[in-house]
Amino acid sequence: MEKIAIIGAGLIGCAWASVFARAGHPVVLHDADAGALAAAPGQIEATLAALHEVGLITETPQAIMPRISASASLEDALQGVALVQENVRETLEAKRAVFAQLDALASPDAILASSTSGITASSFTENLKGRARCLVGHPINPPSLVPLVELVPAPWTDPAVMERARALYASVGQKPIVVAREVQGFIVNRLQGALLAEAFRLVEDGYVSGADVDKAVKDGLGLRWAFMGPLETIDLNAPDGLADYCNRYGPLYLDIAKQAEPRAWGPELVGKLDAEQRAALPTAEREARYQWRDRRLMNLIAHKRRAEEEDQK
Repeated sequence: MEKIAIIGAGLIGCAWASVFARAGHPVVLHDADAGALAAAPGQIEATLAALHEVGLITETPQAIMPRISASASLEDALQGVALVQENVRETLEAKRAVFAQLDALASPDAILASSTSGITASSFTENLKGRARCLVGHPINPPSLVPLVELVPAPWTDPAVMERARALYASVGQKPIVVAREVQGFIVNRLQGALLAEAFRLVEDGYVSGADVDKAVKDGLGLRWAFMGPLETIDLNAPDGLADYCNRYGPLYLDIAKQAEPRAWGPELVGKLDAEQRAALPTAEREARYQWRDRRLMNLIAHKRRAEEEDQK
C-alpha cells in the first residue's frame, strides 16, 4: 500500500489519517506544533474506536494504529510518499509557505493536495516547479465520517494527476467529485451558500424563525437529500421527470431568483440568530453536541451502507 503523508495534525489531519490508515495505507503525520503531534494518536484512536463500535470498520483500532507514525521532521515525513494531504491553517501565506516546502522536499511523482475550504490552488502553486502535481482535495467535515471530497485543479494541474488522485481517494472509501476547473468556494460551499443566503433573507424579512428554517431542512429537504441529490429529487417529483418538473415550476423559481438580491449578513441579523443558537445550545454544551452529531452521522452512514447493499441484491 502506498505511503501517505498528513501535514498538519489538527482535527482534519487526524481525520484524514484515520481514513487512509483504516484502508491499509501506512500514514506518517507531521506538525510543526509538537503538542499537536503528540495529541494526534489519541484523537485518531478515539475516532477509530467509535467507528468500530457502530460497525463502520471491521478492524480494531489496535490493528490499525501501528500503520500510523509521527515525524517531527517534515523532510523525513515526506520520504517515499504517494500523496501529501496538507491541513495547515487557512491563510494564503501559510499555504504558499508549506507548498513551497512540499514541492522542494517530496518526490517529483508525489501528489500534493490541500484540504483548503476555499483558497484556490492557483493562488499558492503558480510559482512552483512541480505545480502540475498540485490540487485541492477539499473534504467535508469530518472526513473520517463524511466521504465526499472535492478535487479541484489549478489551470496547470496535470489531468493524469487528477485521475491518480481520484482513484486513490475512491480506493479508501471516499466519494470524490472532480471539478472541471477552479471556481471560488468550490461546489459544496456554493450549494450551501445558496441555501444559507435564502435562509438568512427569509429570517431577516420576518417570514420565518431560524429554528423553523432548520426544521424545514432537517425534517423536510434533508430527508430526501440524505440519499438523493437535488436533481434526482426533482426528477422524481413530476410525473414525466426532470424536464416536466422544470416546465411546471421553472417560472416560479425564476421569479424567486429575481427577488434574491445579494445581501451582506449584517451584525444585527447575525447577532439575533447567534443568540437563538446559544439559547438552544449553551456554549458549555457544544462539545457534547459535536459528539452527538458524529454519532448521528455514524448511524446514518451505517444505515445507508445497509440500504445500498440491499439495493444491489
